[in-house]
Formats: sequence, structure tokens, C-alpha cells
Amino acid sequence: MVTIHLDGKRLELAEGSRLSSILSDHPAGCAVAIIRPATQEQTKTANLAIGTTAGEITVEISGEGDGLPGSEITEKLALHWSDRYAAAFGPFPSAIHPLRKPHVYERGDVILGCGGYEPGRSYLIFAKTRHSADHGANESGGVLGKVVSGRGVLDRFTTGDRITKIEPVVSWADTSRSFTTTDPDLVLEEGMQVVTRIEIVAQGYTPDKISTEAAASVEHMLLALQSGRFTVGRATTTHVLDPHLAGEVGISREFRRPRLEGTVTVRNTGKGSGGVYIYRADVPNSPAHNMAGQVVHGIELVKLAKEHDVLSVTVTPHRISLLGRPLTAAKEIAAAAGITLKSDKEEGDRIIVSQEPGTTLDALRERLVTVTTAPVDKVIDIELDDAAAPLSCDVFRRYTGMKEHDAGMMPVFFKFDDVVLFKPAIAAGTKITPENQPVDEAPAATLAITNDSRKGAGLVGVRLSANKEFGPTSEPFEGTNIIGRVVDTQKLKKVKERETVYIREVRR
Repeated sequence: MVTIHLDGKRLELAEGSRLSSILSDHPAGCAVAIIRPATQEQTKTANLAIGTTAGEITVEISGEGDGLPGSEITEKLALHWSDRYAAAFGPFPSAIHPLRKPHVYERGDVILGCGGYEPGRSYLIFAKTRHSADHGANESGGVLGKVVSGRGVLDRFTTGDRITKIEPVVSWADTSRSFTTTDPDLVLEEGMQVVTRIEIVAQGYTPDKISTEAAASVEHMLLALQSGRFTVGRATTTHVLDPHLAGEVGISREFRRPRLEGTVTVRNTGKGSGGVYIYRADVPNSPAHNMAGQVVHGIELVKLAKEHDVLSVTVTPHRISLLGRPLTAAKEIAAAAGITLKSDKEEGDRIIVSQEPGTTLDALRERLVTVTTAPVDKVIDIELDDAAAPLSCDVFRRYTGMKEHDAGMMPVFFKFDDVVLFKPAIAAGTKITPENQPVDEAPAATLAITNDSRKGAGLVGVRLSANKEFGPTSEPFEGTNIIGRVVDTQKLKKVKERETVYIREVRR
């Protein structure tokens, strides 16, 4: 038998077991981190990893860090009391010399104090917010260190929670022996650690309290990671970057703080605007980066990831986007999240075409979402062909609202014979490179966009019958990019010029 740790859980396996035997539910193509303790370069950092039943915390040790209790007394570190200001674990004996004097503490301070000024009843205290108190600390105030990762855990402490481990944070410099892999036939070895996923908690989110200082950035992060995958487009000594939504407009400056290990940010300016970053090391605050979340599990996977690795990721909370959903399904989603849904109309089969508030954190905070609906016969279903026309499909989604949601809208520009033309508000200078052009015939129901080779670039069209000469936007084939097809062609016959139509993307 060999003993390994899978995402922190101890497993005993038959000798010769392979990685595939413990990854039955792991997403295909996602890399995992492999750490061999016998050969890893165990360079201790100035940090401690404190595991709790509410999540993991990383503490940067200060000058008095030697006073932190060790792993030998973790069985005594149960939550003894908690209020809005602090949470205390213990009691346990210490050599503290209490001074009967209050001190000012900041959020994230880790304090050694005692009850009744008795060192035999000492406590490890986590400051939840800035406050002044007499915690039975020594003359200096008893601050042993500061929480630099997992601060959201402080707000989740509740009766029954306990500290499960206190151990040094180790840097894995020997990446030839600690690495990421997708090889299912890797043989598992004694003492090996396997980390399969990254878990992120959104900035401002706790089950009991929602703060919306980073609501837009969190929404962008939830959109970027809603597939459950983080694709490493760049890996440096300080961060990994998923750039697949980079270049997006409308990322405004929001909540900013120093980018500590495990911090997740969204870039708000420059060429990489919209990229999602996870930090491997502490770096200073930057006006170009909005905080969006914090890694609470899987930082080892972040540190060992290579460019082009795809990593499994989960984010709490789940995104609440109701656009494009039937009203009945949206009510179920809202009810499951504890949100009241208020609709403009109830009768008949209706599809949601707008929601307010539009961000997940605002919706969770207000516990109310107001939606606008349209009858299902007014919503046109389309399929987009990302494989054949990725650039054009991206432009189309971006300017119809379908980049963020499954539903969007377009104004009808012109209608004649069997052709319907739409004119999305595509920004000047947007490139629509020729791709996926018709060859011998433009099939019926084809959805297309005019490319940059023609003056009418950006015009979207559908032709209800096949044509061997002109594309759906009535341009020659060389000016036509096919981006998909319309499923509901019968509904197109009823639309009128200058009318705004709702569209919904469906996937096979």
C-alpha cells in the first residue's frame, strides 16, 4: 500500500496505482499538480498555512511569530468565541506575559492573547475588523503575524469550527520533480501530493454578508471562468494569466489592494484589459488591476502551472445570469439562490431578455431580481459556428450582448424579398477579417456578417433561401463571413424594419 494526499485528503492505495484511478470525475484535459515530498526543495518561506474547517488561511509571520502554537496542540484549537470584531481559538498554555491594556488591531491581525490574564488559558485570535480591545496580550499587543491569503475565511467562522493544521508554507523550486501533468498512467508514489483544482471565493462574498465594491470585476471573472477551466496563456514568476477575454471594453476601475499570493485580479486597462490573473507571489497594488477574488485551495497548482496548461477551477458563488432562460427555469434558479424574482409578465411561454440588477453580487445582496420577458415566438434561436469563424463570432457576440449572456438583441435595418438585414452597434475600427466565406452557394437560413473588404462592414444578414451569387448580407461571397445559422426562420418573416429583435444562442 502507498499513502498519498488528494486535495489534502489522505488516501491509501494499492502499490502501482495510477493517476487515473483517483481522477474519475476530473475534467478531461485539465492538468493536476504532482508534488514529491522526498525530493522537493523544501525552502521555508516567512508564511504559515493554517487549515481550518472553514477554509485555509496563509499568515505572514512578524517578529513575534515564534509565539504561534505548533501542530502538536491543534487538537485544542477549537473556536471558543467569535463576535463582529474577532474570533478566538483555544485555550492552550503559553508563556505570554499579559499587560492589562487595550491595543488597536487591524483586520487580518493574528494575536496571541489570554483569558482572565491567565497564560494557561491562551488563545489564538484573528481580528475580523479594525478595533481596539484588551485581549490579554503582552506589552507589544501580541500580534504574531497577518493574514495575507484567505481573509474571507475570517468571516465564515462559526460554532464548531476548529484549526486542523499549522505548518510552514514551502516553496517548490524543484519543478523537475514537482510538476503539472495530464498523464493518466503516472504511477503514484508514497507521500505524493496531488492537487486537482483551484477554488476561488469572489471578492466581497461571504454566505452571511455581501459587499459590492468589486461587483463588476467579480462578474467578469465569473464569466471568464464559468466553463470551469483556467487556460494559462502566460506563466511568470509572479502570476498566471488566462487571456481568453482580454481585449474586452468596459472594464472600469474598481476595488484595488496589494496583489498578494493567491489574489485573483481583472486587468482594467491596456491591451490585456479583461484578462484574469492569479498571483503566485506578492506584488504591489496597481491601478491597472481590480481585485476579483482569492484562491482558498489549490495555490500549489497555480505555482506549478506552465503555459498552455488548462486548470480545473471553481468559483463561489455561482454566476446568476438569467438572460435567455425560460421564465419557469429562471424562477427555479432564483429560488435556489434565495432570490425573489419579479417579472413584467407571467402569462404564456416567456423568455428573459433583461435582468436588473445585472451582477451576481448585487442580486445576492438585494435578494431581488426584476426581469423583462418576451414571448417565446418573439425570440429567434441561432447557432454560431466558432470553429469556422471564431473572430467574426466573437465580434457578433460582443456587440449583441451575447458575449456575457445567452440572449442578445439586434435592430432590424432593412427587409426585402427573402433577406433580413440587421445593424448591430459595432464600434468604429473593429476588425472583421475575411473568414469562412461561401464557395459555391450560400445555404438557406445562413447567418453572416459583412467583412472589412466591403463598405458595409458589420452588417448582419439572413437569407431565407439559398443563393449562388450573393451572401446573406447581399454582398458578393468575398465580402461575406458565415457565422452560423438561424433556427427559427419562420419568425423572421414577421419582423419589421426598425424593430429590435431578441436572439438566443442554442448549442447542439
